[in-house]
Amino acid sequence: MQPFKTQFTLSRDYLAECFDQSQPYGKGAKPNYLFPVLLLAAGSGTLMFTEQPKVLGYLLVALGILELLHIRFRRAWWLARQTMSKSANSEVTLTVDEGGITTESDHSKTTLSWSDIERVIETELGLILVTKSGGQQYLSKSLFTAELVREIAARAQ
Repeated sequence: MQPFKTQFTLSRDYLAECFDQSQPYGKGAKPNYLFPVLLLAAGSGTLMFTEQPKVLGYLLVALGILELLHIRFRRAWWLARQTMSKSANSEVTLTVDEGGITTESDHSKTTLSWSDIERVIETELGLILVTKSGGQQYLSKSLFTAELVREIAARAQ
């Protein structure tokens, strides 16, 4: 494999693509509505069927509503957290070579060796590298040539 090196900016658009393409393959791909529904039911039951002070019931209802808002706005919340981080809008150097895939910015350096990659999920716009420890790293196909995308997918098999 010939070494390949490129640079890109960790912009809001790149982060949005990362979330949109990775989300169907993540741990929280399908939202769990059971927890907020249970909180709302417990809070409502506490308010209606007990003579205790109403603070606990209101707290449980508020937590249920907060959890529903978290589910509804998770993309916006994730993007806001990422764009406020110190690595947002920084230049990232991506290197693909015999050792693996290395991403390096002013704030971090990550090396993913080929032996650590369990599988590669190819999405419409990018590659999701799944590690043996269960972590995921997204890389946009716009950074690579079509030949290099095939080589990365084949290398991880």
